Amino acid sequence: MKNILVVDDSALMRRVLCDIINSDSRFEVKDRATDGEEALELLMKRKYDVVVLDVNMPRMNGLELLRELRNRKIAARVVMASTLTKEGAKTTMDALALGAIDFIHKPENAMECRDGSFQKRFLELIAAACESKVAPFEEEVSEAKKKEDFDTTKKLLELASKSSKGTGNNNQIVAIASSTGGPKALQEVIPKLPKNLKTPVVIVQHMPEGFTLSLADRLDELSEIKVSEAKDGEILENAHVYVAKGGKHLNLDMVGGKYKVRYSNEPTREGVRPSANYMYESLAACNQDRVVCVVLTGMGADGTEGIKNLKKTKNIFVIAQDADSSTVYGMPKAVYTAGLTNSVVPLKDVAREIIMNVGVN
Repeated sequence: MKNILVVDDSALMRRVLCDIINSDSRFEVKDRATDGEEALELLMKRKYDVVVLDVNMPRMNGLELLRELRNRKIAARVVMASTLTKEGAKTTMDALALGAIDFIHKPENAMECRDGSFQKRFLELIAAACESKVAPFEEEVSEAKKKEDFDTTKKLLELASKSSKGTGNNNQIVAIASSTGGPKALQEVIPKLPKNLKTPVVIVQHMPEGFTLSLADRLDELSEIKVSEAKDGEILENAHVYVAKGGKHLNLDMVGGKYKVRYSNEPTREGVRPSANYMYESLAACNQDRVVCVVLTGMGADGTEGIKNLKKTKNIFVIAQDADSSTVYGMPKAVYTAGLTNSVVPLKDVAREIIMNVGVN
């Protein structure tokens, strides 16, 4: 049985969340805390399989606790559960950057938490977090290491510019799927892509409406390549990364030799919307030379069926994140087990694989 710590300043919300967790035989709420300071004391004394953490609390809030855990190098699998995660998407991005594995929007009214869909999603998230890898604490990068990374990137771009894949007819696209652990993984991949990448890049990251714009803005701040949330009817341009809007399915149509964004409202697929399966399958009707599919960390199997169907009619190259570097080895494992992968690499090498396969201008 997995031990859970619930941290929330509302007595009613603590009770409701604890009742949901304890209703599942896999989990047991071992301790409860009313704020970050109380939680920190508990985390200094014992380990938990998952910490369910509110954001807005007195004395020490959720973000302050995450910073304190990082400073003290106390490893913990943290799932954010707060009303603020919907109102303040930037707060959510900050929490994920500080080490939280994922988040769930907690309804304003505690009794709404008893809704079946919330309970199902909440328990699925805790189960995934229990099996996830705790990210290692990041050491400060030395100037020598920065120079080494810069030189490596420079050589890589020189190779890519000479690559045969970077010449002739190059109507390609890079399509990325990610879920739990994805925002942090994308921050490792997208900033490494050059501003002269020869293709557009589209991303389906499992997030609800209102959060994907903040994710796109965060990636844009960190990257040389342009990043934005994809708009309905938008024509995709090379050397630009487009993040699918949360709450809708992203499809791509071919118009005048270029990709055009089309959102749709079909039911969830694999329990999510946007679904990478829809994105990949829409590309089957486009007239491109090749699709480079990239599957990153995430629970479930979204992307596998779509890639399998896409492969029936299109030339594809599939890159999957490896098990050791995945926060949750679900989606990459599914595509690998299905025999669809051409390359399985650690997260740090995903950008390199993309660049070498599509080339630069």
